[in-house]
Amino acid sequence: MAVETKAVTVPELALADTDINWDRLDKTRFHIIGAILFTAQSALLHPTSVVKTRMQVAGSGFSHMGGISVFRHILKSDGIPGIFRGFGTSAVGSLPGRVLALTSLEVSKDMMLKYTEDLDMPEATRIGMANAVAGMFSNLVSCGYYVPLDVICQRLMVQGLPGTTSCNRPFDVMHKVIKAEGLRGLYRGFGLTAVTQSPASALWWGAYGSAQHIIWSLGYTDDAAKKPSHMEMVTVQAAAGMMAGACASVITTPIDTVKTRLQVMDNYGVGRPSVLKTAKALLKEDGWRGFYRGFGPRFLNMSLYGTTMIVTYELIKRLSVRRE
Repeated sequence: MAVETKAVTVPELALADTDINWDRLDKTRFHIIGAILFTAQSALLHPTSVVKTRMQVAGSGFSHMGGISVFRHILKSDGIPGIFRGFGTSAVGSLPGRVLALTSLEVSKDMMLKYTEDLDMPEATRIGMANAVAGMFSNLVSCGYYVPLDVICQRLMVQGLPGTTSCNRPFDVMHKVIKAEGLRGLYRGFGLTAVTQSPASALWWGAYGSAQHIIWSLGYTDDAAKKPSHMEMVTVQAAAGMMAGACASVITTPIDTVKTRLQVMDNYGVGRPSVLKTAKALLKEDGWRGFYRGFGPRFLNMSLYGTTMIVTYELIKRLSVRRE
């Protein structure tokens, strides 16, 4: 008796699957998968953040060393735990913030796309504008949560360096900062972060959304016989993410150097550290070149982050599409 077998075919991707909107997602699956994959991504990139932060601190002895030399020094003196200082706090603390950031990003993007669908403008411009507004809004919303977490993590990363307060664990950092400056101390650099990173986030997401739409429209349409493969999707998204991250690192490194100093240093003389006082001290030490301390690790971090983040993010969305 012959047994009939049916050929199993994998359905080709629709062009719409290159940009999955909020209303198509299973929200619970989206946040659970996102928490797992983004934590793994953060673990891979955390050492570059530790190296960058140590290079940016005055009196650390690392400011004039190359990134690889600093990495080797930390590995030699502190071992593997040294290059992962602050990771536990960052990983656990980021979970609620990530839910807040991803939800605000997707909801605001979806709203913008709906409100602008009747406007007379090129589709790439409309998508770019929606992504830009969503990126800025998400950054502003999440700053209130992430800045205190950033202060705590960075202080853990620079323990033992001159000009920093000795702390043992995350709650010890919080206790000492609040005791010295009140809750305000946990928000050092908040204004600088919000004012600079929100436009940068808008630029990043806007450029990414437009570029991806333009690239796909060159070779594909929704009714075309040929659809983009998973590999093509990943390649386009990774390239767009890497370019966006690399450009952002060039623009934002000077601000990041000032912000890092402001958040971890406690001995800038009389009074509470300020943006102006921190910038003047940096300019006096190294001139304009000092603002690019840690540029190599930051460039690597943001390029890799741009690539891995967007590929991971788009993968999470594809895995979280609600089953009909």
